[in-house]
Amino acid sequence: AGSAGGPALRPQETATVPPASPGLILKATLFALLGGLILNLMPCVFPVLAMKAAALAGGTHAPAEARRDGLAYTLGVLVSFLALAGALLALRAGGEAVGWGFQLQVPAVTATLALVMLAVGLNLSGLYRSGSGLQALGGRVRGGGAFLTGVLAVIVAAPCTAPFMAFALGAALTLPAVAALAVFAALGIGFALPFLAVSLSPALLRRLPRPGPWMLNLQRLLALPMYATALWLAWVFSRQSALAGVGLLALAALALTVALVLWGRRQTLDPPGTDRSVPLAAPLVAALSALVLTGLAARIAPPQVEAAALDARAWSPAAVEAALAAGRPVLVNLTADWCVTCKFNEATALETAPVRAALDRTGAAYLVGDWTRRDAAIAAELERHSRSGVPLYLVHTPGRTEPELLPQLLTPAIVARALDRAAADASSAR
Repeated sequence: AGSAGGPALRPQETATVPPASPGLILKATLFALLGGLILNLMPCVFPVLAMKAAALAGGTHAPAEARRDGLAYTLGVLVSFLALAGALLALRAGGEAVGWGFQLQVPAVTATLALVMLAVGLNLSGLYRSGSGLQALGGRVRGGGAFLTGVLAVIVAAPCTAPFMAFALGAALTLPAVAALAVFAALGIGFALPFLAVSLSPALLRRLPRPGPWMLNLQRLLALPMYATALWLAWVFSRQSALAGVGLLALAALALTVALVLWGRRQTLDPPGTDRSVPLAAPLVAALSALVLTGLAARIAPPQVEAAALDARAWSPAAVEAALAAGRPVLVNLTADWCVTCKFNEATALETAPVRAALDRTGAAYLVGDWTRRDAAIAAELERHSRSGVPLYLVHTPGRTEPELLPQLLTPAIVARALDRAAADASSAR
């Protein structure tokens, strides 16, 4: 994919992947490394910054601990990326139509992750201890917390793709398993590299504030992005379930909060657990209730598909062909509710006055393919353009066999210019 604001790659650059060769593997690995670096700047990764800030704060002015934290965080990122990659490759080898971010197409996973993020936020808010709050995320207990930070960072970031990742992941899915895993490992290294570089640089560490009471205030502040992430995941779940499922998930969140608050109460006793008013069974029963409610919520059937904005119609190959046959350019938006980059693009580019004007001016059709839940046709279209996940933006021109691929970070000008080009090319071909 092209970089944000830059020229879009033409389909002949990405639509086909040549046979596996050392050059292809090297190129895919390099692009994955660059994509992992850029992934740190994508809108979907903003909540991860809270976890990274917590980890950095816990390791300031302690070079040995900082190095250990950086390596543990990197290991957590690599293990998580490779685990996701292995599952993705195994599912695709078994004939499943899945792509990057596939885990958030499963309502049970989305609901569980929402509760995990809630638990992290409650931990940072001080309602219970898990390795002493900020120290746990900072990895001061033999790096275990930093490893967990890496895992959580990948959970939040994995559904998103960055420039250069499109070719790398698309190519990786055509390579032998060992080479594909090497590409995914490069993606993880690129994602972890900024934090690792700071943790291994004493000069950079000395520029950070010394540990002190401010860390407790920072810990409370950093709980807010975790709550925001939990709410976002709950919203994604609401798009995959019905109102009854959302209600059950809310009850599960309440039960989990009660369980953790009761557990925190037991932790504050001296010695721990001596207060008979909070028996051990109380938090365990509440936690079990949260688990049962989450399972019930995930079984609720999804709602009917809602109409999209901008007078869009549902994407399908037949809808594209019908619009082209009528002489209309076509703007295709393959998206998902769990893709924060997709929603960012829709709010800042697609749902804007310049794009609306361009659609009216060119008479273009706007087609939206929703990949929030699994859709084999969308998965096949992504694969046809050597993509492993959303977003994917295409502009089809009447009379041309291949569409123009737009960047994964859009601006209104990029979309409007692409539509004007398609309309001009269609007019000149008549």
